[in-house]
Formats: sequence, C-alpha cells, structure tokens
Amino acid sequence: MPARRPPADPLPALAAWMGRHRARIFRLALSGGLDSMALLEALLELRRRGGLPAPLACLHVHHGLRPEAGAWARLVAGRCAEAGLPCEVLRVRVDPGDPRGLEAAAREARYAALAARLSPGEALLTGHHRDDQAETVLLQLLRGAGPAGLAAMAGWRPFGPGRLGRPWLDLGWGRAELEAWARARGLGWVEDPTNRDPRHLRNRLRHELLPRLEALVPGARRTLARAARLQAEAAALLEELAAQDLERAAGPEGALRLEALAALSEARRRNLLRHWLRLRGAPPLDERRLEELARWAGLRPDARPCLRWRGWELRRHRGLLRVRPVPPPLDPGLDLPWTPPEPLALPDGRRLCAEARPGGLRPGLGLRVRLRRGGERMVCKDNGMRRPLKKLLQEWGVPPWERERLPLLYAGEELAAVTGLGVAAPFRAPPGEAGWWPVVEG
Repeated sequence: MPARRPPADPLPALAAWMGRHRARIFRLALSGGLDSMALLEALLELRRRGGLPAPLACLHVHHGLRPEAGAWARLVAGRCAEAGLPCEVLRVRVDPGDPRGLEAAAREARYAALAARLSPGEALLTGHHRDDQAETVLLQLLRGAGPAGLAAMAGWRPFGPGRLGRPWLDLGWGRAELEAWARARGLGWVEDPTNRDPRHLRNRLRHELLPRLEALVPGARRTLARAARLQAEAAALLEELAAQDLERAAGPEGALRLEALAALSEARRRNLLRHWLRLRGAPPLDERRLEELARWAGLRPDARPCLRWRGWELRRHRGLLRVRPVPPPLDPGLDLPWTPPEPLALPDGRRLCAEARPGGLRPGLGLRVRLRRGGERMVCKDNGMRRPLKKLLQEWGVPPWERERLPLLYAGEELAAVTGLGVAAPFRAPPGEAGWWPVVEG
C-alpha cells in the first residue's frame, strides 16, 4: 500500500475531521509557529463557513526561556483579538538544569499546564503534523521502543480530563504543504531558533537525517508516518491480548498471580507485565528486569525478592506479584495518642480512621499508636490465651514488608488492635453493639 498523500485543500478534510471528533469546546494550543498558526487560520475559515461544530478558544504557553517569549505571546494574543477569539497565556517555570534536558522539561511543563486548563468534554488541538510524526518514529526507533513507542503520536486520544487532537497528523499534511498553504494566504508566524539547535537530537534528525532519507527514498516522511499507523494497530492488538491474559492472571488487590504468568509464552509474559505495570501507574521496566521478573515464579516459596526502580518496588508473596510506590520511612519508635473516631495523620502521609461496626474497639479507650518492635502478643479469644503477633500476621496473609508498617493500637501496655485485621478480645465492644474498627487510608 503506498503512503497516503495529503489532500490539496485541507478544509473539506478538516471539516470532516472536526465533525468526527466532538467536543464541548476546542482549545487550540497556539505557539505562534507555522503549524499552529496555519491550523488557526483553517479553523477560522471553517467557522466563517459554519463548519465548526463547537466554540473555539486559544491557549499560549509562555515558557520564559527566551527574550522573544513576550513578543510571541503578544503576537498570538493580537491575532486572536483580531479574530474575536479568547486567548489565555499560561506561564510555566522550566528548570534549565533539569537532568532530563531543557527540551524534555519544557515539554512536560507545557503539557501539564495545558492539561490543567481542560475540563471534561473539552479537547485540546495541536499543530503536530506528518514530519513531526516521522521524527518521533525515528527517535523511538533509536531508543529501542516496541510497537507502542513506534506508534508515536495519536491523532485523537485521552488527555487530562478531556481529549487531545492533532488534525494535521490525521490529514497527512507535512511542513512543506503547510508552508505553501500559509504563504499563499499571506499568513505570518514566528520561527523558534531552538528548533535549529543541533544540541537537540530531534533537530539533527529534522535537518540532517530526514532530508538525506528523502533524497534516497522519496516520500520517506509519509512512509514513516504510515509505519506509525501500522504500529498503532499492532500496539492495540497487543493491548487486547494483554487484557485477556490479565483476566486469567489477576490476583486480589491488583496483584498478579505468578502461576498464571509462568504459563504464558515468554513474549506474552513480557507483554502482560508491561500492561499490568502501566495499569498500576508504575514506570516501565527495561528488558533485563522484565526477564528477571519472569524467573520469580521458579523461586523457593520462602524467597522474598524485591526489585526497586524509579521510586517503585515489586515484591513476591504467596504466589502473587505486587507493585507499589516505595513508601517513605517510618520511625520505629513511633508513639502517638489517638481517640477514635477522629482521624489521625500518620508521618508517612496515611490516615488512621475508624469505622463503626460490630467487633470493633469499645468506645472511650485512650489509645496509643505504635509499630512492631518484636515479641508482641494479643488475646484473640475470651479464654485469655495470648498468641504471638508474628503468627497472627502470617495467618492473616500480611506480606512481610508490610508488617513493620502496620499501626498497632495499645490500651496502656496491652495490644488492643492491629489496624484493619483484628481487635483483642478484652477491648471489643459488647455483643450487639458497634465499636470502632481501625483502618488505614492512603
């Protein structure tokens, strides 16, 4: 199949695109550059023809990184005023010393500000086009990305509380077509000098590699954009497969059953792990760590492996794989007063709360909140027999790494309750009466 060529006139295709992608309001990210200024002009023409299905407004992000930034903001605001469009300037702070690099830090700050300005039902439009897509595909390829990364940018996707749309990308337009169309209409725009800074890899790909590729393979940019569309289809199929595998491998409280994971082929195992980590909000793992995880199913039952990366940790317990952010440290000497049902803020950001239910702590107890120090015992039955807390935690299935963080409630020097798990018999509310059941939130 040949690479798709863009239409000679973008307006009919743009009108159809806008009709397919509904929103309560469209907010155009207007930088002042060619791509977004051309999109603004096309949208204004659609509005004049009555083909804009929702109100239009503009957002301009002021990074404050260049002396020209103020002039760019005034140019954008002036053009919007001429067109009778609302335009909001969003000022962001970017740390020039960010270890990720200035370009990445500015991009993250920009998108965070734009997402914060959206409301449910609204859509953000950007001027990304076919050439941007080709550059992104090459960048992802050089990073060793799989189908999801090589799919690069989507033409329409969830974004913050709303959606993000890239009309030029879906229409197949590149910079050459946009520039010719804009010049024919006498449009003005700004040129950001950082777009030619050779310190940025994307700029070297744009100005050095891609022109050479076009000379060797005419239409290379269109071909790379088409490859991204095919990779997006492949990534969607892999997501469907991972969702099916997760249905069979899902454990309690978002855990993953290692037995079900081990039954999959190596490729499906890695695919499921990537999908599961993404759903849990964890950062991705590299191939070496994914392979290490896959071997955990064969470890001894009493093994306690732990994998930490980028502020998260993975652990295995009783045939389950669990992932969570690494919790902040707690002082083992913690000792706080608590009178339920008033919530109590714990030093690690969690809250100790109380729910009214049978079998809870009887009201009126003066309690102290402490952590495990070793050797604790609790009276679980009316016969007065004390049982080691260590054994109780094992029976309750509490993972070893969570036992040291469990708030223990003391009445005097007696262990009265283990938060969320049990209340000692001498401190329970009388039968038929509700007591306070301690739980941790956060």
